[in-house]
Amino acid sequence: MDSDGVEEHSWAVDPEDEQGAALVAAFGRQMRSRREAMGLRVAQLARRIGYSEDLVYKVESGKRIPKPEYLDEVDEALKAGGLIKAMKDDLLGVRYPKKVRALAKLEAKAVEICGYRTHNLHGLLQTDEHARALFEMQQPAYSEEEVERGVAGRMARRSVFERTSSPTISIVQEEATLRRRIGATMVWRRQLERILELMQLRHLVLQVMPLNCESHAGMTGGIELLKFADGTAVGRSEGAFNGRPVSDRKQLQILELRYGMIRSQALTPRESRVFIEHLLGET
Repeated sequence: MDSDGVEEHSWAVDPEDEQGAALVAAFGRQMRSRREAMGLRVAQLARRIGYSEDLVYKVESGKRIPKPEYLDEVDEALKAGGLIKAMKDDLLGVRYPKKVRALAKLEAKAVEICGYRTHNLHGLLQTDEHARALFEMQQPAYSEEEVERGVAGRMARRSVFERTSSPTISIVQEEATLRRRIGATMVWRRQLERILELMQLRHLVLQVMPLNCESHAGMTGGIELLKFADGTAVGRSEGAFNGRPVSDRKQLQILELRYGMIRSQALTPRESRVFIEHLLGET
């Protein structure tokens, strides 16, 4: 974070998201136009809203995405009558990586979410601390902005649990993903506690694939299946169809068959809870 606190009050623009970058740039131009129409210099506006001149310059030039509280202050200072505050939802949306937004939209529409994970915990299960530790492990190393953008995007996906009509969620985790202490011990402990908390939800079923299951249907890689109310679905597996997303009915049937076999070979939900409670007790 810089000395003026720019990083605290804004998010970086995803360089791969041309549409999002264009939206942020357009907002910046609108803000600068209103400021100039009022005859205010950047330094004057900065003093009025209580933020640094550096942040004002970066927002107006489309280099930073302002946080909601910044928009509230600017709207009042520029007497915008709510026009600037009205951009909150749009700007909040583009703070997440483009790929994550696409996945989050699909999950938001799904009536059923199925996932089998072999190396990492399913994104919907992760705490922010756990997610941050994973992003910080990336090689080549992510910048701090990339880490924060990735964590924010992953946490945004958890809104699926807040939906009025919650989807049915089924997740199978390899035992190794639960034993691997990502981050410090307390990060790992809080992650296990979070999983146990989620397992109390009636629409979520979590199972553990034990290491002593020497051969099972998931040996070729993870699986993701999203099913929608209109009967359509999309799926992806590391070990099928070159890892690309598929929506063809015959291809989906293969993934569904494989996932069904994985569930049948994993520990039952009750056994899985006992297993995770045992892991938690080892700390």
